Amino acid sequence: NRLNREFNVSSPDQVWCGDITYIWTGRKWAYLAVVLDLCTRRVVGWAMSHQPDANLAVKALDRAYEQRGRPSNVLFHSDQGSQYVATKFRQKLWRYRMTQSMSRRGNCWDNAPMERLFRSLKTEWVLGTGYDSFKEAERDISYYLMDYYNWQRPHSNNGMMAPAVAEEKLYLLSGIS
Repeated sequence: NRLNREFNVSSPDQVWCGDITYIWTGRKWAYLAVVLDLCTRRVVGWAMSHQPDANLAVKALDRAYEQRGRPSNVLFHSDQGSQYVATKFRQKLWRYRMTQSMSRRGNCWDNAPMERLFRSLKTEWVLGTGYDSFKEAERDISYYLMDYYNWQRPHSNNGMMAPAVAEEKLYLLSGIS
């Protein structure tokens, strides 16, 4: 547990968190993997699948890695789920020059920012009955994560600014473009 609940991070692409949750899609569960940048709590990658396996976690990580310009020396924190301890996922972290951190077994507070994101998604956005199809869920959740959550939803961690807006402000203040 290298992160050790140090959730306040000063710059983007220093610490990412990942986790997987489930969403009802008509006749069966679908699984959603999300990667969150701890600095401003911005969603930087996500993926959905019918299987909660290492491929799903890798796909979300790959999207984050590409979207963020292939950063290195990122600390990637998750729980001890089978997806994150899988050789395939650990090899991908090694290839991307990222360091792995994991919550203590059975301790959801060690990955609290991810749990909070999933709570927001499920209480503010997803209907209690879920979605009629996988495609509908994927489209709607994509909008929630990458548009509404990142660009519109106020976040207490950012002085009530949306994560992407707070990140842009950080770059303006630091002179980084």
